[in-house]
Amino acid sequence: MKKLRLALAQINPTVGDLKGNAKKTIEYITKAKEYGAEVVAFPELVLTGYPPEDLLLKPQFIADNLKALDDVRRKTEGITAVVGFVDKKDDIYNAAAIISQRNIVDVYHKIYLPNYGVFDEYRYFQIGSRQPVYRIGEAVVGVNICEDIWYPEGPSRVQALAGAELIININASPYTVGKNSFREKMLSTRASDSAVIVAYVNMVGGQDELVFDGGSLVIDETGKVIARGKLFEEDLIIIDLNLEAVFMRRLHDPRRRQEVLSLEEGVIETISVPVRKRTKSRKALPQRQVQQLEPEEEIYNALVLGVSDYVRKNGFKGGFIGLSGGVDSAMVATIAVDALGKDKVRCLFMPSPYTSKESREDAFELAKNLGIKLIEIPIEAIFKSYLDALAREFKGLKPDATEENLQARIRGNLLMAMSNKFGWLVLTTGNKSEMSVGYATLYGDMAGGFAVIKDVPKTTVYELAKWRNKKAGRALIPERILWKEPTAELKPDQKDTDTLPPYPVLDPILKAYIEEDRSFEEILSMGCEIECAQKVIRMIDRSEYKRRQAPPGIKITQRAFGRDRRFPITNKYRSY
Repeated sequence: MKKLRLALAQINPTVGDLKGNAKKTIEYITKAKEYGAEVVAFPELVLTGYPPEDLLLKPQFIADNLKALDDVRRKTEGITAVVGFVDKKDDIYNAAAIISQRNIVDVYHKIYLPNYGVFDEYRYFQIGSRQPVYRIGEAVVGVNICEDIWYPEGPSRVQALAGAELIININASPYTVGKNSFREKMLSTRASDSAVIVAYVNMVGGQDELVFDGGSLVIDETGKVIARGKLFEEDLIIIDLNLEAVFMRRLHDPRRRQEVLSLEEGVIETISVPVRKRTKSRKALPQRQVQQLEPEEEIYNALVLGVSDYVRKNGFKGGFIGLSGGVDSAMVATIAVDALGKDKVRCLFMPSPYTSKESREDAFELAKNLGIKLIEIPIEAIFKSYLDALAREFKGLKPDATEENLQARIRGNLLMAMSNKFGWLVLTTGNKSEMSVGYATLYGDMAGGFAVIKDVPKTTVYELAKWRNKKAGRALIPERILWKEPTAELKPDQKDTDTLPPYPVLDPILKAYIEEDRSFEEILSMGCEIECAQKVIRMIDRSEYKRRQAPPGIKITQRAFGRDRRFPITNKYRSY
């Protein structure tokens, strides 16, 4: 029977760590060889990390990436490796090197360059033009990169018609809620439509705002998933592929014969890859059981990985969080403990004259449950000194948001002081609902280095908290935090609903306007009142200047603020 043992190396590179990425790539080549894999494939731009952004404008970076590729090349005795890197010809290309027996046999250049959302590949790369297939032993294999497989008539289709029995698609595909199932359906369609096995290998790990979820897949010629990579973890997926089944499937599809005839002359390019004949018996394949995650667990794991990698890759000692007794800071502290360990998380409780007894109790109970150190520094005296200093200028004026924001800014200063002194990163606690409408204080609760739940709506924060308690089998996050009314506690008897619609009303409006670009009439058709919708949209538009000054945070939705959604600050257009 015609078979191929394939390995997909789902690894976590670091942008710019060329030597480290090459070392990890070589380690996984060695592991794949130990299991007798004939081919091992790595993620897109694995040697540079993804996205390298304007590092790509540095000629030295390109040259050093080629040196890293040469280091990998020397370790490919006895195996064929597909390795993502930046190729340099007349221009630079997002490329995959096909390496075997210490030789770079060929280089594939990505054809479809994404230039939407968080992607800017037209800014950097030239478009590829070739769609070759590779004869590796008895197998015929097509190689392409990420976006290439999203197009029904793209390289995968051409390569399958040119005789490829296996398509290896290497990726750096960032996580968003719901993307996994959509991606799996697309890959299944490509496999079944072309009667070809599709091996999709994805990067894993956090990179600034992005989280790569792994979830590599092997899908057979009928569209059935036959192997999965773990989500949010490094993994080596090894599988024996039955290539004879591809031939049998194609025998029963007469349409294919007509399509092969329609290929333009010169399109089919077959390159022979030198391989070493196997003499040793191979290890049995390890048993694999990969559970799919429920939606809340998927989001939570993405946030944990994002925090872990941001802190680790940037060399911070740990995370510092301002704990208020509310659900947002409780959620961030819980994520931080799961990401970094309790010994690398510190919290600061900073009560003001308006902080309730219940908030204090909830903050300390949470800290006890998580096993973390909670430091208390009251801000009443500092707040009074600010008011005294401003008393002459503010004389005769009623208290308003100015005095509320002073408290938030005092807290921001204290947090940043602790960060400076001890080298710990301040993790901010604002959620997407608040950031959308500007319900946050510049240089106050927005002060910090990384915004963990910046792209998580308030209603989803509650869902995640309930899921985490369920997973813990106890009220890890105190129950009162989950049912008490949200409040900033910056003035007497304050509630979020004094300023905002209830979050179950607000969040659907935000999703419609920010993530889906719905018109005002469409938003009203959802059941929103005119005054409410106008107020929310006005708050979103007017808060762009604040969001520009917010720290980076983890993207989980289809459209996050920052690189994903780019709106002018100075903007007179209104949709209502």
